[in-house]
Amino acid sequence: MTSTADSSAAKLGTMEKIGYSLGDLAANLIFQTLLTFIAFFYTDVAKIAPNAAATIIFVGGLVGACFNPIMGLIADRTVTRWGKFRPWILWTSVPFGLVAILAFSVPDLGPQGKFIYATLTYVLLMLIYSANNLPYSALSGVLTGSMEQRNSLSAYRFVAVMVAQFIIQVLLLPLVLILGGGDKVQGFQNTMIIFAVAGTICFLVTFFTTTERIVPTAEQRSSIKQDIADLLGNRPWVVMLVLTILVFITLALKGGMYIFYFKTYLNEASLAAFLQDVGFNSFIHGLNSVLTSVGLTKFQWPEDAATSGFSLFNAAGILMMIIGIGFSKPLADRYGKRDVFGAALLVSTLFMLAFYCYAPSSIGLVFMSQTLHGFFYGITIPLLWAMIADVADYSEWKNNRRATALLFSAMIFGLKAGLSIGGALVAALLSMIGYDALQAVQNESVAHGIKLSVSIYASIPFLVGVASLAFYDIRKATERTIEQELGLRRAAAQR
Repeated sequence: MTSTADSSAAKLGTMEKIGYSLGDLAANLIFQTLLTFIAFFYTDVAKIAPNAAATIIFVGGLVGACFNPIMGLIADRTVTRWGKFRPWILWTSVPFGLVAILAFSVPDLGPQGKFIYATLTYVLLMLIYSANNLPYSALSGVLTGSMEQRNSLSAYRFVAVMVAQFIIQVLLLPLVLILGGGDKVQGFQNTMIIFAVAGTICFLVTFFTTTERIVPTAEQRSSIKQDIADLLGNRPWVVMLVLTILVFITLALKGGMYIFYFKTYLNEASLAAFLQDVGFNSFIHGLNSVLTSVGLTKFQWPEDAATSGFSLFNAAGILMMIIGIGFSKPLADRYGKRDVFGAALLVSTLFMLAFYCYAPSSIGLVFMSQTLHGFFYGITIPLLWAMIADVADYSEWKNNRRATALLFSAMIFGLKAGLSIGGALVAALLSMIGYDALQAVQNESVAHGIKLSVSIYASIPFLVGVASLAFYDIRKATERTIEQELGLRRAAAQR
């Protein structure tokens, strides 16, 4: 049973939804940078060998992932006047930003020294990310007991995620070049300083605008052994753990490879012609003219076609993801999260597989597939996290005990494990196909290997993830039953 400070099925206000979503904006300024640029940062900016970069990403990510269950147990047993999870957002807000700055700095320590420094700062960033993001994610499971409200909350938070993704995937590389005056090392550090300040402010807003409403009673408290037994006996949790790992392997692999796809595989002349034909170059020329006219002569968009093409490519995908997110809640309310997630993930994978068929000059087809992939993948984005909150309810419904943070550790563990495996695969594949950051022109086998990575290799985990949903027990009818029965239990506990 649970007791509540307010109705557990409370309708969340717009301000609370926005406030909560800003925490995802803050975290994703760093997370999306890791997802998209960590292999590029280590190989092309810090000049760390690809195989060494793969080791850093894999080992650091797994250390962070293994910390998640421990952090889940700690968060579930945290007792303060602010609740269990909100305090961790407050306590980690400043350290998160400081460690991010350190992780994207390149001290002059020599090859071995840079490797050690990068390993230590990456591991530390993964640990502080867990201490921040696991309680943040678990917070969504205790703001309200209404599954419909959680669908709405997920839509808000993932619009914030898309904003952060837009900033990182569209604007980060130009910002790095602008803020570093062409020096990528200084540019990354300066950009991270801006992100750290903005992120800290967003985390504080999240802390002050949210309220934990679902609080376990003393009778519900259990031992660590019992919590772990409940977890391992929860089949939906196991499915979500596997699914999350697979999803983030693909996101890290394709996300990390896209910059190399534009630098190495796509034809530069064809890309430049496409940018001219769609009016992008005219837009940038006008933007640069405006900036120059107001004295901002240093803030000029880079003229490199690969940088511009990469930014526009990501922008198109992100805008379509945001549109897809808008369809997520009504579809999930009607058909159930599981079925909508599986169907949308499958269709999005087909458009990703299409990249294998495109020649280096097929720029228009590349952009078309990206927009369609983005739309269907966008439908899945809020549902992954909302399904984890449902799994916490499923555990309470089945066992009469609730361990929200420990259950959410599946998501963060899977996210970290997927990120570490996918990110390491980027660096490992680059090493295997012979990519050399110091070489201006890569050979044909490198280009072919990069094309395989963003299409065939990246699609495999998504397809396995779709198949794994056959074992997920929480269907549409089960969602309604769980919500109704838990609502009755919580109402009885308030009497």
